[in-house]
Amino acid sequence: MQKKLTILLFFSSLVLVAQEGPIKRSVEFDDVFASRVFASKGVYGLRSMEDGLHYSRQTKKGIEKFEFKSGKSKGVLISNGDALDTQGNDIPLRSYTWIKGETKAIIETEIESIYRHSYRAKTYVYDLENKRTSEVASHPIQNPLINPKGNSIAYVYQNNIYIKSLIDSSALKVTNDGILNEIIYGAPDWVYEEEFGFHIGISWSDNGRYLAYYRFDETEVQEFSMDIYGNELYPHPYVFKYPKAGEENSKVEIWVFDTKSKKHNNASSGINYEYIPRINWSPLGELIISTLNRHQDSLNLIRFNPVNEEKNNLLLETEDSYVDADHGITFLRDGSFIWMSERSGFNHIYHVGPRGKKIKAITRGDFDITKLFGVDEVNGVVYYQAAAIDPSQREVYKSSIKRKRPIRISPKNGWNGGTFSSTFSNYILNHSDANTPEKISLCDNSGKVIRILEDNSDLRERLGNFNLSPKEFFKLNTDNGQELAAWQIKPLNFNEQKRYPVLMFVYGGPGSQTVENKYGGRNNWYQMLAAQGYWIISVDNRGTGAKGRDFKKCTYLELGKLEVEDQISAARTLAKNVNVDSSRIGIWGWSYGGFMAANCILRGSDVFKTAISVAPVSNWRFYDNIYTERYMRTPKENGDSYDENSPLSHANKLKGNYLLIHGTGDDNVHVQNSMRLSEALIQANKQFDFMLYPDKNHGIYGGMTSVHLYSKISNFIHENL
Repeated sequence: MQKKLTILLFFSSLVLVAQEGPIKRSVEFDDVFASRVFASKGVYGLRSMEDGLHYSRQTKKGIEKFEFKSGKSKGVLISNGDALDTQGNDIPLRSYTWIKGETKAIIETEIESIYRHSYRAKTYVYDLENKRTSEVASHPIQNPLINPKGNSIAYVYQNNIYIKSLIDSSALKVTNDGILNEIIYGAPDWVYEEEFGFHIGISWSDNGRYLAYYRFDETEVQEFSMDIYGNELYPHPYVFKYPKAGEENSKVEIWVFDTKSKKHNNASSGINYEYIPRINWSPLGELIISTLNRHQDSLNLIRFNPVNEEKNNLLLETEDSYVDADHGITFLRDGSFIWMSERSGFNHIYHVGPRGKKIKAITRGDFDITKLFGVDEVNGVVYYQAAAIDPSQREVYKSSIKRKRPIRISPKNGWNGGTFSSTFSNYILNHSDANTPEKISLCDNSGKVIRILEDNSDLRERLGNFNLSPKEFFKLNTDNGQELAAWQIKPLNFNEQKRYPVLMFVYGGPGSQTVENKYGGRNNWYQMLAAQGYWIISVDNRGTGAKGRDFKKCTYLELGKLEVEDQISAARTLAKNVNVDSSRIGIWGWSYGGFMAANCILRGSDVFKTAISVAPVSNWRFYDNIYTERYMRTPKENGDSYDENSPLSHANKLKGNYLLIHGTGDDNVHVQNSMRLSEALIQANKQFDFMLYPDKNHGIYGGMTSVHLYSKISNFIHENL
C-alpha cells in the first residue's frame, strides 16, 4: 500500500509540473503566528428562538431575527440606539440573553472576568414591548437571572443576592452577610467553578416563587497568594481561597427563598455530603439537590419540597473509583428524567422514573456517549453525540426514549458536533476531520442538509498553497502489551532511506484525548516542524477517554504511573522503527501534559533526549482537592502514590535536555509547582532551562506572549532534539 501511495504522489507531482501549477511552499513560523493565513471562519452569535424556526443575531442594524431555513431577515428586534443607559448613551448589543417569552432581553456590557467562567458586568433589561431600558444596578454585577414570570431579576453583588422588580424598580437584599474571602451567596468559590464547571449559583423555580441559592462559607479554607507585578513600583499580592489536596473545603449549603413569605429554608440541612455539584428544579416543583461525598464515589439525588420542606432520596449512583459530577440530568413534564451513567461499563443514556425507581437504558453498546444535546419531549426523541464508530471521532445521533434503533444524523467520518434549535426541528452541524477545515451546515433533524452556513473555502484554497504532511491515525502496539490510539504527522517529503527525530505530544489526564480526528489545535505549528524534518506523534495512554469506564479509570489512585509507563513504552516502541532516530526522541505537554513530560524525561531518561513542560503539576499535593482527590483520595490516605509518581521524587534521574515554562499569574496550576521542581533539579545539580512569563495565567497568552512562547519552544527543539 505504501509503494502504491508513493507512486501515486510522484505521478501527481509530475502532472502539476506539466500543467505549470502554482509552486507550493513549506509552512514557516510567521505563517502560523504572525499572519491570518491559517485562520478559519465560524458561525457565531446565533440564538435559537422559541419557535425553533428562527434565530436572532447581532448585525450592523442591531439584534435581527432570521429564518433558519432560508437565512432571510424577518426584521430587527432591537435596533442600535434603542437601548440607552441612564446618560442616554447607546448600549452595545454584543452580549444579550432572551428571557422566556422573548419579550425582554438581558444586555451586559463592560464585562470583567473573575475566574475561568465567572465575570462582572454592567447589566440592563430591555423590554421589547414598550422599548424601555432598565438599569439593573449602577455598578457591575454577577449572574443576572430573570424569573420565569419576567417581572423581577435576581443577581449577585459583593457576595450577596439581590432581587429587583422590573415592574416598579424596587430592590430587595435577599442575603446580608456576604463578604470577600469569607461568605459567598449565589456564586461558587474558585474550586467549584473550576472543577464542577458552573458559575451561576442561583436558580428560579418554574413558577417564579422560589429562588434556590448556594451559600459558601470559605472561612476555614486556606488562602493562596501570588504576586502581581504589573507596571507599578511595588508588586501587589492577589489573594484568594484555594483548597489544596487534603485541605479544608468551603462549607456549602443550598437555601430556598420564598419571595411570597420572605422566608429562607435550608434545603441541605440534615443531609450527609461534602459537595453539591448541581441543583435543578423539577417540573413537579421540587428542588433536586445533587450531593457527593469527599471520595466522590457516591452521588445522591435528594428531592426537596419547598412547600412542606420534606426531603427524600431520588437516585443513588456509586462507583468503586469515582462518579462524575455531571450526568446531563434533563427533566420531562411528568417528573421523570434523562440521565447519563457509566454503570454498564460505557457512558450511556437512561430514562429514570419520577421517583427514581424505574431505570431504562435508551442507548446500549461498547462505546461512550460523549454529549447529550437535549430531549424533544413532544416527539419522545433524545439527541446526542457518541464515539460509536471509533474513539477518535464523533457522530450525532437521535434515539427514541422508547429505545428504538439509534439513527445517525451526521456524517460517519471525522468530528461532528451539533447545536440544536429550541424545538429540535433542525440543528447546526459542525463537521471537520484532521486534515479538512470545518464545514458548518444547517440540517433538519433527520440529518438532511438545508443549507451551508460556512465551508471555509478561502482557507481550503490557502491551504492549497502549502506543502503539508497529512495527519494519519493508527494503533500502536507498545512493548508493554498495550494497543494505544495514536496519530502522526510525518516529516515533509518523507524518505524511507532516512532516520528522523520524533517529537511526541502528550496530555494523558483522566478522560482526556489528544487523538481526535478533527481540524485545528496546534496542527499548523506541527506542519512547520514537519517541514523542518521532525516526526510528530501523539499517543493516548491508559486513563484517557472515549474507550469506556475501565480504560479511563484504571489509573485510579496512581496518577502518573500507568500513563507514564505507556508513554515511555510508546517511545521505546517507536525507537525500533527503522525510520526513527532512536537517539533523538522528545516529548512535550501542557498542564497535565507538562506533568507527564517531566515524568517521562526523568523516569524514561534512557529513551527521551528532550522534554518541555508548560505549566506542569509537579506534585498533586499542590493542586486543588476536588480534582486531585477524585482520582487520588487525600495525601493522608494515599501519600506514597502522590510522591512516588511525582517528578520531584525523580529529579536526580535527569540526563537529557529539559525546558520548564510557567506563568507567574497562574491561578490554576500555581507557579509553586515549577518553583519546587526547579529547586529539586538544582539540588540534584541538574542543568535545565527555565522560562517564567510575568502575570500570565494558565493559558500563557496576551500581546506578543504566544509568539514569544512558541519561539522559545521551537528554538529549544531545534537546538536540543
